[in-house]
Amino acid sequence: MITITTQGSVVTVCRNSNPGLPKLPTDEIYLLEGLGVEGDYHAGKFVRHRSIAKRHPDLPNRRQVLITDVGIYAALAAKDIHIMHGMLGENVVIEGLAIMQVPVGTRLRLGDALVEVTEVRRPCYQLHEMDERLLFAVTERDGKQKSYKAGMMTCVLQSGRVRPGDIITIEDMETAASPTNTGQSSVESNQRELNCAGEDVIP
Repeated sequence: MITITTQGSVVTVCRNSNPGLPKLPTDEIYLLEGLGVEGDYHAGKFVRHRSIAKRHPDLPNRRQVLITDVGIYAALAAKDIHIMHGMLGENVVIEGLAIMQVPVGTRLRLGDALVEVTEVRRPCYQLHEMDERLLFAVTERDGKQKSYKAGMMTCVLQSGRVRPGDIITIEDMETAASPTNTGQSSVESNQRELNCAGEDVIP
């Protein structure tokens, strides 16, 4: 049984009003209920990832805020891949809470905001713009099964401000799905062919 620490803290917050990478570290971000990070390209009621939106513009945006664990940067550095916060496209970098072990459906108190984990982030070839080895470094294979270490997607349930040093706490995990990091999620039945499985999707 996996034991998950229920609390951590915010290290960095990022946003970018333009599409593409990186997102830029800033002093604070404001999360808008049902939309995402104020002033960020990926905020919106409907899907904002460009390749997906081009084909399915009416899909709800369940990929509003990307949270990563600071530990991924040390893991990448051990492979001689040195990137700065924001280069994975994340909005929030945290420490002390293993975000990749948090089940889909979990609600997190993030600073003043409340978010819900919606899916494992499935990265795409745009990561090559940061480092040509990056996509493969955050993707693991076990036979035909892939798993990912590039963060968890969340949607905003309650608006609020988030700053470095803020606390992130698991608020509700009773109804969450079993922990998984295989690229499967509660919304993947709608997006199985729309995410980054074998195609160069531009986030």
